Amino acid sequence: MTVPFAESARSTVGLEWELMLADGETGDLVPRATEILAALEGASDSERYTVTGELLTNTVEVTSGVGATITEAVDDIVDAIGAVRRIGDPAQIELLCAGSHPFAQWYDQRVTDKSRYHQLIERTQWWGRNMMIWGIHVHVGIEDVRKVFPIINALSVYLPHLQGLSASSPFWAGERTGYASNRALVFQQLPTAGLPWPLADWDQYERYLDDMIRTGVMADATEVRWDIRPAPRWGTIEVRACDGMSTLPELAAVAAFTQSLVEHFSRELDDGKTLPTIQPWFIRENKWRAARYGLDAEVIVDDTGREVPVREHLVETMEKLHPVAVDLGCALEFSGVKTILRDGASYARQLYVADAADGDLREVVMHLIREFRAGPTLRDHLASLTG
Repeated sequence: MTVPFAESARSTVGLEWELMLADGETGDLVPRATEILAALEGASDSERYTVTGELLTNTVEVTSGVGATITEAVDDIVDAIGAVRRIGDPAQIELLCAGSHPFAQWYDQRVTDKSRYHQLIERTQWWGRNMMIWGIHVHVGIEDVRKVFPIINALSVYLPHLQGLSASSPFWAGERTGYASNRALVFQQLPTAGLPWPLADWDQYERYLDDMIRTGVMADATEVRWDIRPAPRWGTIEVRACDGMSTLPELAAVAAFTQSLVEHFSRELDDGKTLPTIQPWFIRENKWRAARYGLDAEVIVDDTGREVPVREHLVETMEKLHPVAVDLGCALEFSGVKTILRDGASYARQLYVADAADGDLREVVMHLIREFRAGPTLRDHLASLTG
């Protein structure tokens, strides 16, 4: 089969952010996406952003248009959140984001009434019904299809860095899991989810799709749910490894880091260089370490098996990528990675709140609601960096 890869401007950015809907008093999830989406129907037709439903009715997803810069894409997200709040605030629906809800139970949730979601649940059963997970997706434009899989394979080396920065699911159904990102390990239970296969080129990808479609595993390329995947319809590489970010500045920071990595690798290919890769078993081990330990993980960074604390390797990588971030116009957002390293990722903040509240996970949810609503806006955050 032939799968066309759409034309896309190099290193442009698109963002998707999955948000929970919660009751402001109890902190529990509420199945009210349908009424929000109905109230917004048609309102975004002339806007760059979209607001859509997801697998569960306790979730809405806000999506940017194609941004020439991170700032442009984030501005779309701000507009989308504003539209949701205009409906949600009078209805006492609060917004928050993390990789998991600290105490909600899967059996209390409702599946969105769409055939593809019902088919997913029918096939995956208990694991599908347990998909109470929220994430972000960062799309980066690729101008040449020949670059797609070399860049995906190189990005896989940095998957634990992205997981560590975004890790925000230390609790699951009321239990402290001991993992920084429980979501990372839950999501990979779905068919076709998890780590990308180390394919060499687009021809191998088309053969993979042909095999999977011919044997009934999937209907089309949209059902490839890898942590990093090609998005042929948009002409992008889509990074899906991250837990849901709890604040807008953190979303911007991870998006800028991702965009800068992709552009760096694209330049390396332009210069005729071979991109770095490591053995698939190292990539798998790194994913587990980042899920377990977050930013305290020690990760394998080259094919010799050299191990480095992920915090240390992030600092090294940021120094290397800084000129690229400057060229892309996202240097300030990019510097937000240092803020995460300094202040801790969301999983660490949630654990701190839980410990201070003697394990009361409702306090953790209220913390996430406050952080999402009253935490620094991106504009305030960037102003503080320049001041």
